[in-house]
Amino acid sequence: MADQKHPLCFVGFLLLLNLHGEHSMAKEVVPVGVVLDLNSPVGGVAERCMSMALSDFYAVNDDYNTRLALLTMDSGNDVIAAASAALDLMKNEEVHAIIGPQRSAQAKFVIELGRKAQVPIISFSATSPSLSPAQNPFFIRTALDDSAEVKAIAAIVKAYGWREIVLIYEDTDYGNGLIPYLMDAFEEIETRVPYRSAIPPSSNNIEIAKEIKRLKETNARIFLVHTTTSLGSKLFVLANNAGMMREGYAWIITEGLSALVDPLGPKVKESMQGVLGLRPYIPRSKQLEDFKRRWKRNLTLSKPNVKVTGLNLFGLWAYDTAWALAMAVEKAGTMHSGFLKKNASKSNVDLAALGISKTGQTLLDTILTTEFQGMSGKFHLIKGQLEPLAFEILNVIGETKRIIGYWTRQTGLSQELDDTGEVAYSISKVRLKQPIWPGDTTNQPAKLRIGVPVRKGSGEFLKVEWDPYTDKPIISGLSHDVFLAVLKALPFPLHYEFIPFMNKDRQSAGTYDELIYQIKLKKYDAVVGDTTIVANRSLYVDFTLPYSESGVSMVVLVKEEEKNNFWIFLKPLSLDMWLTTGAAFVITGLVIWVLEHRINSEFRGPPDQQLGMIFWFSFSTMVFAHRERMVSNWSRFVMIIWFFVVLILTQSYTASLASMLTVQRLQPTFVDVKEIRSNGYFVGYQSNSFVKGLLIKQFNFNESKLKPYSTPEEYHEALLKGINNGGVAAIFDEIPYIKLFLAKYCSKYTMVGPTYKTDGFGFVSLSLSLPLLFIFELTT
Repeated sequence: MADQKHPLCFVGFLLLLNLHGEHSMAKEVVPVGVVLDLNSPVGGVAERCMSMALSDFYAVNDDYNTRLALLTMDSGNDVIAAASAALDLMKNEEVHAIIGPQRSAQAKFVIELGRKAQVPIISFSATSPSLSPAQNPFFIRTALDDSAEVKAIAAIVKAYGWREIVLIYEDTDYGNGLIPYLMDAFEEIETRVPYRSAIPPSSNNIEIAKEIKRLKETNARIFLVHTTTSLGSKLFVLANNAGMMREGYAWIITEGLSALVDPLGPKVKESMQGVLGLRPYIPRSKQLEDFKRRWKRNLTLSKPNVKVTGLNLFGLWAYDTAWALAMAVEKAGTMHSGFLKKNASKSNVDLAALGISKTGQTLLDTILTTEFQGMSGKFHLIKGQLEPLAFEILNVIGETKRIIGYWTRQTGLSQELDDTGEVAYSISKVRLKQPIWPGDTTNQPAKLRIGVPVRKGSGEFLKVEWDPYTDKPIISGLSHDVFLAVLKALPFPLHYEFIPFMNKDRQSAGTYDELIYQIKLKKYDAVVGDTTIVANRSLYVDFTLPYSESGVSMVVLVKEEEKNNFWIFLKPLSLDMWLTTGAAFVITGLVIWVLEHRINSEFRGPPDQQLGMIFWFSFSTMVFAHRERMVSNWSRFVMIIWFFVVLILTQSYTASLASMLTVQRLQPTFVDVKEIRSNGYFVGYQSNSFVKGLLIKQFNFNESKLKPYSTPEEYHEALLKGINNGGVAAIFDEIPYIKLFLAKYCSKYTMVGPTYKTDGFGFVSLSLSLPLLFIFELTT
């Protein structure tokens, strides 16, 4: 096929002869090769657009001395065929330039031939960044480099707050060339690429379906597709069949697919509903509108063996390419030029016999400096290729597409542009118009699935209620408020939905450990609630910095208040102290009697009177009520010491008794964990909490002695019953919960014992790349 010229090979030249008659016979005909896949939407449209471009150009510039003759060869999708066609055109037709080939993989070989023969290779469709005009001096790209759209794609991803995206691309030069640029752009906006799917273009439906199944198993929701239309069409049909084009998913397609959405069949378009696309913005102009009308009018005149569909972006670039080449040929003055032959060969494809173009360098330099206002906008090459003016963002809806916004390098995303490609002044504060997502919904896909615990008590931290009208969960509490405060600090919107961790009866579906493990199972993206940062949980999830007090302690019942006891006056002194004090009274009285009764008549008398004197004298000294006069100095010395002792004793007793009667004294029933454990008393803990494992492993409690409770009321009831009535000796829980309990029952209980350190409450995710966790690290 490659060694046979297409029937339209001299269509440009013959058309010119018919249009201009004898005057045109004096014009210099300049042969130009064209290598395209004429059975593709791009190739068929491009060939006709170039033919119309030459007709329009010479109709306007009838006085030009040169006329381009397009020698078209069909290369199909074959790299070897494209290289053979290009070699044949250079060697045997001595073309001054080659427009094409169509695909990036084909262009790689043809560019080398152009460099060897010094023939400019001009492509309007080989957009892979791996083909650089800077590295290939005889290569010109009259199209946009695919890497030009990378910043716009990243801006869309950032605008919607997507932190993970999966790349699906064609495993060719076209597909692989863009991936490094995408990875760098996503890294800048801190968006992860957890999976990359490279699909060979030769893959059949079964192979593509297997890859789609793998993608679905990753639980990914955001996809970027960078493929040609042939592979992309099959991909979206199969993705739709797999249930991946429903609500909750988002798909973005790059320029190569977006520019060719219109020619796609109804089944493919139906499978692409809600897809976002990105393509270069084409400024509106009268010239373009006239061309579109002529295109539609002449569409029925297409040759039956040439596949021509609706006008597309590549057709406009092909039109401008032919126009630019016609201008450059005239300006360069390439008349009567040929090739310098290295050696003779009869083979049409003998690479060694390939000559060198005499005017290739001149024509190349002229094309690079050519400027004009073309169908696709201003034709101005910078470093050998077009520079983007702006990109438009489209949304596939029904049989059509809707433009929801634009992106420019200077202003970023906007809703409107004027005819010159500048941002309109009256744009909305919202960066893009509301798209319709897959599943025919306006609800933004890829919401973070945030699990929340369902529990009876401690609603102050997190409470799940149900709206009686919508039957949707209503979340409240401190954890929820902290989460909302973090969202306000985010520099991008974060869309989420709360999913209660519950069973069909709307009760808790398991422990906190089981809730957190759902993240590893990828049923949740994060957990927001009163989840404690524990070392064993960190083995499979990541936590934020804590936002609460930390630690585990125990709460016990306090003893009955002593001021209500009739015998409280005995409490200031212990039994031993009372006995010692009584003995001191008796001994002091006896010592005074011994010292005084021989010399002091007041201490004499009958034995019973003397015995009464001994007891009476010491006690009367407490209130200085004794009437007996002491004569002995030794007695006075003893009384001085005794008065000092009595003063200290009475003052201490008075202070202790006053404290007991006026100050509330909370005496815990238990203060030692070892006492509770050794006596085999029951203890309570918060149900579904990690505290159970802590009691067994750290405090060495027997599991049979543990009782779970859910609410502060259950704590209160269990502690009131006590150890003898089916209750518990103590409740072990985290300090934030204990403080809430004590705030409600402050007069009956107290927190005692050692505190087992934990790291407090935190939010949970499988990866710290989650935006919530990232910004939490910055704002905490």
